[in-house]
Amino acid sequence: MALSANLRGALFMAVAMAGFTVNDTLVKSVLPSMNMGQAILLRGVFATALLVFLIARAGSVPPLRVLSGKAVLTRVACEMTATVSFIFALSHLPLANVTAVLQALPLAVTMGATFVFAEPVGWRRWSAIAVGFLGVLVIVRPGFEGFSAWSLLALATVAACAVRDLSTRFIPADVPTAWVSAATATGVTLCGLVLIPLTGGWTPLTLPSAAFLFGAAGAIVIGYQFVIMAMRQGEISFMAPFRYTALLWAVLLGYLVFGDVPDGLMLLGSTLVVASGLYALYRERVAGRKRPIAESTAPGMAPDGA
Repeated sequence: MALSANLRGALFMAVAMAGFTVNDTLVKSVLPSMNMGQAILLRGVFATALLVFLIARAGSVPPLRVLSGKAVLTRVACEMTATVSFIFALSHLPLANVTAVLQALPLAVTMGATFVFAEPVGWRRWSAIAVGFLGVLVIVRPGFEGFSAWSLLALATVAACAVRDLSTRFIPADVPTAWVSAATATGVTLCGLVLIPLTGGWTPLTLPSAAFLFGAAGAIVIGYQFVIMAMRQGEISFMAPFRYTALLWAVLLGYLVFGDVPDGLMLLGSTLVVASGLYALYRERVAGRKRPIAESTAPGMAPDGA
């Protein structure tokens, strides 16, 4: 059975969030043994190499002028800004807390979509987003132990990511996703190169750290690819609640890797996050049944049974 553009976008978004959170976990694991500039640089080198390999296999090379377009450059600049602010926050805060602050992103992106693309957002979608954000607030508990000045850097990340994701919709459809990802990875890599002397200089690289960063590169390539595909699919407001799945991965990996034990409020907040995504999914299925086939099926969809 073919999936609607919204459902495909939601699935791509969930996969992207898993990739980004695995990347965050692996990068945080190596920060005690090297500075963040070196970690960003090495991960970027590995990620760019993986993307070049994917591009070489596909054999598609768009003109340089396409990659230097305003939308692509805006996306790269925002990704660089978001990476620096996020890594600084991540080095001072628990993984789940940083990820939780970032969950303001669905609200920011949805509001941007209503203004920039005049995308209609009904009260049910706003409700799903608001419930998910309420779950985030339950977990973060602003004003208490889980919140600090470093969280402001996470909020700066939210702003940069919102502009990044909205600008993705302006990138021409004929620009391959892998090339957009490669441009992003290259920009972030250069950012790490600049940061190395400012964050402590180069330290000897161990085999475990290199393995972790290579794994992080693979995870972030998955995140880059799928978030771009998601933003090129359905309505931004429908996909918004599925960004909250990153928080669930952060809670799980924070417990398994760093021993951050979730308390009752964190579990309650996580439940609200899951509920928001499931409700959005349910509403899409209901709306899809009410629409004529011609309106709920796109030419680019896979045929039934694929």
